[in-house]
Amino acid sequence: MTQHFITVNGIRLHYVEEGQGELVILLHGFPEFWYGWRKQIPVLSKKYRVVAPDMRGYNLSDKPKGIQNYKIEILASDIAALVKALGEEQAIIAGHDWGGAVAWAVATLHPQVVKKLAVLNICHPSEMKKALMGFNLAQWKKSYYIFLFQLPRLPERFIGKDLKGFFTKAFTTFLPKGKASTITSEEIAKYVEAYSQPGMLTAAINYYRATFRQLGSMHISGKLTMPVLMIWGEQDHALGKELTYNTKNYCTDLELIYDPTSGHFIQHDNPELVNGKLLEFFEK
Repeated sequence: MTQHFITVNGIRLHYVEEGQGELVILLHGFPEFWYGWRKQIPVLSKKYRVVAPDMRGYNLSDKPKGIQNYKIEILASDIAALVKALGEEQAIIAGHDWGGAVAWAVATLHPQVVKKLAVLNICHPSEMKKALMGFNLAQWKKSYYIFLFQLPRLPERFIGKDLKGFFTKAFTTFLPKGKASTITSEEIAKYVEAYSQPGMLTAAINYYRATFRQLGSMHISGKLTMPVLMIWGEQDHALGKELTYNTKNYCTDLELIYDPTSGHFIQHDNPELVNGKLLEFFEK
């Protein structure tokens, strides 16, 4: 696995790369960085050229100041530009959580660069918009942190005062029933190191602030024509399963897989399933 920097869309992104062949881009969510795909990269890279970037604002990538620099269309433009900067016309794009939201946006706003789309435990942005703006009390309760993240500076101070405790709690609270935590102290240390980068916490939380502010005007819709795979851990404490039910309305070619044994971090909870289904989907 090699590390690189590349300039796209006016910023410098850090990414790791492994393997040769057709380009696969893996987009991480919150509170992760490229390292969130550590259980997928070695497997997928046996057949594909796998690139896992730190998205704008994360870890070693640039962290432009200002909430306006984290709008969903800007995040999508970063990835569309990344495909071209890596010397390809198209890529298979997979994303989890926020990375999945960005992947949906890339496929919608820049469909020419997306050969196939895979999303893990993230609904279509239009469904999230309806849940937050509508009367979905169950999702409001799950999304309480999104509202808290709208406060200035306070979330950064709260999380930043004990990063080790935050990540330990995050990866245990979201565990599915009956599963013991497998994350090691060495892995927690990797997250602490990344999130100790100056400005990173504010940048990561600005994803939520920017989207919340543009929620009423956000328009990520239209029917996708490329093949789409959705893998969903049913024990997700952050997102309700009902958010997946209308996914077919946004895709002409959709495969939807539910895993009752996994939670929000399905790529950690059940890497064998995720890796197998991704390879199967990529190879079709």
